[in-house]
Amino acid sequence: MLNVQYIDTHAHLYEDDYIQDIDHVIARAREAGAVKILVPPTDVASTLKAVELCRRFPDICYPMIGLHPEDVHDNYTSDLVQLEQMLTESLDSHRFVAIGEVGLDYYWDKSHKDEQKDAFRTQIEWAVKYQLPLMIHSRNAGSDLLECLSPWRDQLTKGGVFHCFSGSIETARELLDFGPHFYIGIGGVLTFKKSKLPETVMHIPLERIVLETDSPYMAPTPMRGKRNEPTYIPYIINTLAEAKGITAEQVAEITTQNALNLFFSQKSI
Repeated sequence: MLNVQYIDTHAHLYEDDYIQDIDHVIARAREAGAVKILVPPTDVASTLKAVELCRRFPDICYPMIGLHPEDVHDNYTSDLVQLEQMLTESLDSHRFVAIGEVGLDYYWDKSHKDEQKDAFRTQIEWAVKYQLPLMIHSRNAGSDLLECLSPWRDQLTKGGVFHCFSGSIETARELLDFGPHFYIGIGGVLTFKKSKLPETVMHIPLERIVLETDSPYMAPTPMRGKRNEPTYIPYIINTLAEAKGITAEQVAEITTQNALNLFFSQKSI
C-alpha cells in the first residue's frame, strides 16, 4: 500500500454493513493513510446514525446532513423540517461539514421528480443560509440539476462536490464552470476495466478533484464486488496518478488539500 495521507469525502459508514466491525474498518483506514472520513447520510434516521458514528470517532469521522433524492417520499417536507432543526441546533458546535447527500435521481423512480426538485432547492437554500458546501448526487437528471442550482450560482460561495462522477469531459467542464469552489468526486469507477473515466480525468485539473469511496458501494478494482471501505482509496490514487502521468504522492497531496479547503477551510492537516 502507499505511504500517503488522504481524505475519503464520501463513506456511508453508518450502514448495517459495518455493524460487526466498524472499529476494525476505522483502524484499517487509519493504517492505510486516512486522516479524515466524511459521512453523508440520506434521511433523518441515517443522519442520527451518522452523528453517533462521528461521536465515536471524533478525530477522523465528520457528518453531513441531508435528504437523498431516493428518500424523497410523500412526507418529505416533514423530513426537511426535522433535518433543518437538527442543522440549526448544531451550529454552535459546527458539527456538520456539508449539506448532503442531496440532489436528483430519476433512475429508478420518476414519480417524485417535482418533489425531488423542491427538496433539492430547499437544501440548496440551506447551503447558502448556513454557509456549507453541497454534496451533490445526480443520476439521469439531465439539465434539471443545473436548472435547480443556477439561481443560486453567485451565492453558493462554499461550493460543493459533484459526487460519483462518471461522465464525459464535456459534462465535467459544464459542472466545473458552475463555480470555482466546485469539485468532481472521483471514486472506484475510475478503476473499472471498461471505464472511460481515466481518459476523462486526464482533462480535469487535479486541483478540482476530491477522492471518495461511496462505501459500502462501488469498491474499486481489485476489490470490486466486495464491501467497500475507506481503506481502498489508495487504489483510486494509483489509478488517477497513472491516468495523469504523475506520482501517487502528488495525487494524494493535492486532493487532500482540495478536501481540506472545501470542507474545513484549512491550509494543512
